[in-house]
Amino acid sequence: MENKKLVDALNDNGVLAREEFIQLIMSFNDNDLSYVQALARSISQKYFGNRIYTRGLIEISSYCKNDCYYCGLRRGNKNAQRYRLSKDDILSCCESGYALGFRTFVLQGGEDNYYSDEIITDIISSIKKKYSDCAVTLSLGEKNKSTYQKYFQAGADRYLLRHETADETHYGKLHPENMSLSNRKQCLYNLKEIGFQTGCGIMVGSPYQTAENIADDMLFMKELQPHMVGIGPFIPHKDTPFRDMPAGSFRLTLFLLSLIRIMLKNVLLPATTALGTINKNGREQGILSGANVVMPNLSPISVRKKYMLYDNKICTGEESAECKACLENRIKSIGYQLVTDRGDYK
Repeated sequence: MENKKLVDALNDNGVLAREEFIQLIMSFNDNDLSYVQALARSISQKYFGNRIYTRGLIEISSYCKNDCYYCGLRRGNKNAQRYRLSKDDILSCCESGYALGFRTFVLQGGEDNYYSDEIITDIISSIKKKYSDCAVTLSLGEKNKSTYQKYFQAGADRYLLRHETADETHYGKLHPENMSLSNRKQCLYNLKEIGFQTGCGIMVGSPYQTAENIADDMLFMKELQPHMVGIGPFIPHKDTPFRDMPAGSFRLTLFLLSLIRIMLKNVLLPATTALGTINKNGREQGILSGANVVMPNLSPISVRKKYMLYDNKICTGEESAECKACLENRIKSIGYQLVTDRGDYK
């Protein structure tokens, strides 16, 4: 009963005290989960109806200068298969994606210094020139403000940069010393200031994460007021220092998706690939918990298995954009529909 009151307070006030978030996260039961999911669904339907937006994901590079301890693309992973897509490769992905009905293209990659500002801005402006009715989302990591400004001027609309954790100590357990949480947060504020639709997010169940950390993440999201939030369960990768760590909880991920929807009513909230990897109906369950975006993979089939952030990532079947029809049917089976729409934050 106490938890239901807290959820109602979150719905009414848009925020809870840190202790209240901690209590919810630590003590929720199946009834509480059902309650928040139903509430999150009704809020999602109020703002978006039964429409689910699709984004075509193009993984442009598996090179990364960083050595984050959780990521299969980390610089120190000698077993990672590296590749880079050319401008022509990327435009070809957009062409097939456009024909399939995608109106947002997400260019995601490791922090790869090969892609200078000139190369990226040329790619962005070429996509926008050819597909003027489409949005371009970037997820290319931490850059300085002037670089972000150039991307925006070239026509990029959105930028995804997971903050990973809002706690300094926890951040230090996930990343090497040369990376800092303050810089990552500054990047997010810079992106918002420039005018990007900006997305942050976390891995649920990342190593050493506590309920206190998640409460701080919720409060950070409330403060940042992002346009998008990407969360998914942590899944270990065999060639990282965290190879033996347990995966994040599917159930807790669903619970947090619902809480985020209740707190940030009109936020764009993906049912992520990681959710679909950890549970075969993960993305449907994500949508039934308040998510309203899916991101099928448009990358060339020849490179998909090389972009391995974590083990067993789904990258064939519904996850491949070619099988958009299967995904459409799965979404339809739970009463929603995939729409051909840029799906901007409103």
